[in-house]
Amino acid sequence: MLRAVLLLPLLCLALLSAPFSARAAMEIQVIGGAASRIAVALVPFQASAGQPQPGLTEIIGDDLNRTGQFRLVDVAGAPQPVAPPQIDYGVWRGKGADAMVVGQVTALPGGRLEVRFYLMDVLKQTRLEGYSYTITPGQWRATAHQIADLIYQKLTGIPGAFSTRIAYVQKQGGRYELRVADADGQNPRTVMRSRESVISPAFSPDGTRIAYVSFEDRKPVVYVQSLQTGQRRKLAAFKGSNSAPAWTPDGQRLAVVLTRDGASQIYLINADGGGLTRLTRSSDIDTEPVFSPDGKSLYFTSDRGGSPQIYRMPANGGEAKRVTFGGSYNVSPALSRDGRYLAYIARDEGRFHVVLQELASGQTRVLTDTDRDESPSFAPNGQAVLYATVQGGHGILGTASLDGRTHARLSESGVDAREPAWGP
Repeated sequence: MLRAVLLLPLLCLALLSAPFSARAAMEIQVIGGAASRIAVALVPFQASAGQPQPGLTEIIGDDLNRTGQFRLVDVAGAPQPVAPPQIDYGVWRGKGADAMVVGQVTALPGGRLEVRFYLMDVLKQTRLEGYSYTITPGQWRATAHQIADLIYQKLTGIPGAFSTRIAYVQKQGGRYELRVADADGQNPRTVMRSRESVISPAFSPDGTRIAYVSFEDRKPVVYVQSLQTGQRRKLAAFKGSNSAPAWTPDGQRLAVVLTRDGASQIYLINADGGGLTRLTRSSDIDTEPVFSPDGKSLYFTSDRGGSPQIYRMPANGGEAKRVTFGGSYNVSPALSRDGRYLAYIARDEGRFHVVLQELASGQTRVLTDTDRDESPSFAPNGQAVLYATVQGGHGILGTASLDGRTHARLSESGVDAREPAWGP
């Protein structure tokens, strides 16, 4: 059943204002890994007393491990260098390391910290990267993610996505919270709370705003909220249902799904709420729009062919062409930032999986082995897909690598997480 059909009227407005409050973070479980992984020795940074916990190398290691593209070399019992001249490369070659990271943290006056690190090629005995940061303790995790991004890019040639953020909706008891967290689920902040359902969060391309659908007005209404100030406003509150916001790549407009003229149809609206234009004109349900990275095409879900499938049409409207053909139920399209891949949810014998489709060839691959997956969203570097699923009766978030070999599951005890979106 399409998302637009699921938008049911709810009762009891109860918006609880508590923007940007911090709460408990998610636990991470990593399963599987790539067939060929880069062996990296992460030597614990020499630290001054009183540094924040966990240590930088622990956070960096978790980031790299979550991708499935790296094998962390056991450094126990080996010398612990802090700078390149101290490295005995024979020791690390013997441990099978392709690369190694060394560094140190030094306390500075005023509570600041100096972080120095070096990424070394063990086989060539050369320096690949070396940086120094002066930070406050509050920048500890962000610095670890930046170092992980540098290591990832240098060793794979692809930008890292560890410094990016995710958004998701958390349900606990009868309360819903829209949260924004680091890409690893840590450092969560509550953007808004409500006793009514919140769905479909979508980051603006520059990451400063988030659009979402709230039922606090006793019907679905699209809001846009600043992540810097917490200020928000209604973007689409027309007669009937207002849902499924999707930003244009330039952040100037959004596609939304409205029932103001009958069945769910896709409209384009300026980010300030003006300039409403209807894009689809069918008697069927057209919903879940998402723009191609170049802004020229719009992908969406429609049952115009008799069952829910994904279609593509020009971004300003026009003839729609079907994109998915396997099976009788394919919904929730997401595009990789390079426009190469489409991810979506497919139903197979009553089970709902994340499927990856290469758009040029049409070849598909099932990425998940769970049964109730929803809401796929690509990492900004296109190397993983974030989604929601159910495990042990609770909603959790998961990531899957593009080859489907590596899965990370993010969960928090006693709460349901759903509706994820990966932002800048």
